[in-house]
Amino acid sequence: MPNRRNVYFFYKPEEKYEQKVQSIFQLAKQYDFTIVNDYRKANIIVAIGGDGTFLQAVHKTGFKDDCLYAGIATGETLSFYCDFHIDDTEKIVEAITSEQIEVRRYPFINVTIDGNTKFQCLNECTVRSGIIKTFVVEVFIDDLHFETFRGDGMIVSTPTGSTAYNKSVRGAVVDPMLSSIQVSELASLNNNHYRTLGSPFILSGERKLTLEVVQDGNDYPVIGLDNEALGIRNVQKLEISLSDTKIKTVKLKDNSFWEKVRRTFL
Repeated sequence: MPNRRNVYFFYKPEEKYEQKVQSIFQLAKQYDFTIVNDYRKANIIVAIGGDGTFLQAVHKTGFKDDCLYAGIATGETLSFYCDFHIDDTEKIVEAITSEQIEVRRYPFINVTIDGNTKFQCLNECTVRSGIIKTFVVEVFIDDLHFETFRGDGMIVSTPTGSTAYNKSVRGAVVDPMLSSIQVSELASLNNNHYRTLGSPFILSGERKLTLEVVQDGNDYPVIGLDNEALGIRNVQKLEISLSDTKIKTVKLKDNSFWEKVRRTFL
């Protein structure tokens, strides 16, 4: 990482890992990196923890597309966004001393609520009923009214988010080289009166998805953005699209997306 020297570390202080975290700090200083306390001054952002910590780091630092993100796992195994382990300093040294570091680029989702409140998410946006009542949403693809959904909610995921909540409801695992978003249903109601597609579907990254919440008393949905939840009253419309920009992460040898899928699930 010869042209990136300012490092911001994002982590939750835990006594059992403090000594190892300090070792990472010393390692960074040893190789002439500057540790900064303001992420806006950083061109490398390192999350120490797990995938949840990595997602929080990306959110808290504003999805910076001019930075290189890296994840260091503290658990027993590596995860999707953490290419390094806190005990494996050899790989960390290899990455920070490499002249030709490879970069992996991940798209994220832009979410606009009622035309003004904007959010972003790297894994998925979920919209779920906040009460014990069928949730009704009019689904539009671009300007086409596609279906009227009735059920518990919907998941809109990125390719990298396809292995998370989306996979648990039998969504497809999508190669992140495909610019796309996936829409999956949560307990849709299908009978002689109500009908939805009944299966996940994948949209091109050029498409715009619009979810209009039917105002029938269930207009206070729980909106999930990765591992954060929002509660907004009188939600009427969510507009969801894939970002034009991408976040950048370190890519290690023999650790492609599909190698991570194999390691995690097979």
